Amino acid sequence: MSAIPLGMPSFPEAAAESTRDERLRGNLRRATRSIRAKRAAAIDELEDWAQLRTAAAAIKNRTLRHLGHYLEQLETAVTAAGGQVHWAADADEANRIVTALVRETGEREVVKVKSMTTQEIGLNDALDAAGIRAYETDLAELIVQLAHDRPSHILVPAIHRNRSEIRDIFRERMADWGRAAPEGLTDDPADLAEAARLHLREKFLRAKVAISGANFMVAESGTLVVVESEGNGRMCLTLPETLISVVGVEKTVPTWQDLEVFLQLLPRSSTAERMNPYTSTWTGTSDGDGPRTFHLVLLDNGRSDTLADTVGRQALRCIRCSACLNVCPVYERAGGHAYGSAYPGPIGAILTPQMRGTASELDASLPYASSLCGACYEVCPVAIDIPEVLVHLRERVVEGGPATVRGQKVVLRPAKGHAAERAAMRAARWAMERPGAMRAGQRLAGRTRGLHPKRLPGPGGAWSDTRDLPPVPAESFRAWWQRTRGKDGAT
Repeated sequence: MSAIPLGMPSFPEAAAESTRDERLRGNLRRATRSIRAKRAAAIDELEDWAQLRTAAAAIKNRTLRHLGHYLEQLETAVTAAGGQVHWAADADEANRIVTALVRETGEREVVKVKSMTTQEIGLNDALDAAGIRAYETDLAELIVQLAHDRPSHILVPAIHRNRSEIRDIFRERMADWGRAAPEGLTDDPADLAEAARLHLREKFLRAKVAISGANFMVAESGTLVVVESEGNGRMCLTLPETLISVVGVEKTVPTWQDLEVFLQLLPRSSTAERMNPYTSTWTGTSDGDGPRTFHLVLLDNGRSDTLADTVGRQALRCIRCSACLNVCPVYERAGGHAYGSAYPGPIGAILTPQMRGTASELDASLPYASSLCGACYEVCPVAIDIPEVLVHLRERVVEGGPATVRGQKVVLRPAKGHAAERAAMRAARWAMERPGAMRAGQRLAGRTRGLHPKRLPGPGGAWSDTRDLPPVPAESFRAWWQRTRGKDGAT
């Protein structure tokens, strides 16, 4: 993945700051609760939701097991349809490819469809460094771009902003990027949408190059699919002369029949709709219809390393619906920026450390950005067991050791602050393997019951600062068993 913003703190530090922002917490609380309620109602309409979920997980697992085969099939189909396929091992290579392709057209402006993948690789910054200006056309991404901000949600990147903030951003910043906001702009949603529409219209009509991602790629036909709610994506996909799509390799599905399953799951899980207002598909190029030149950049950027992990690879099933964010109590309070990644929330907590590695303090902290309540797994439309992967990644962080990160063999050092945790776990394992030592420890704990502090000393203080130490019971289970069942029942 792309480099972390310089000076980005670990999740606990960033979350401690963001949770003090009452306006942010209010914006998130209202938005996520509204989305949750609508999603639940949309899903309740389907009697076979559980079966669809199981089918989607099975399709994704089968595709990932044979990903090399399906990617070769996809490349052949795209090429046969008139497109050109490029392979990018990491973010830097993808940015170089896209920059070169734009320069070949002679253009210095591009319009963009909302894309998590281009956020992941930092494409806008790379284009800007090359003298190419990228215009976001999704309404929420436009808000983020005008504010010089960062997205904080997968589905609703500007979820941390309220209507009055958006009005002020439009008034103050729109003129710097093109058509200014209308005089007397209010915070009425219709007025804000109209201001964005007028601002973007000139971009659509002028642009010669567009950049997109894709929700899915159908291997058998070389077809790419984008689902959206506003129609801005369709304008980008049809009007410009050149279209460049940057897509993670895991977005592949084998057949159109497989795609059918996901087009039932994604809209209901993301926008709580039976189907997306705009579902755009394109296969290569067609004379007189859409762009004359199509480039597909297939991105790895840590995905192959993730695929090699038999537990963690299930994160690659993700279809970016954001349902896990909307039910997560940690995300609702901390917001998306605290995760320091294009992928916030529970899915980001398992996807980012696998694709980016856990060498940095930020990435090593992400698997701990969860209460392990399991709500994310319950709502995931492709049944990713996020709590299982979180625990698995915590083990990796604590143990350190050899790993492969973006194709390079590295040795991950145990994250700072985990030495005490490792020592405690080893001591517990030693005691539990020795019944005599366990009995002696329980007797000692019972006799010193009145001397136990309310806060742990030393490194343990970080644990007890946010938790109450459990009281030592008046009688251990072992003592109760022996007293009630006699010596014959003792173990």
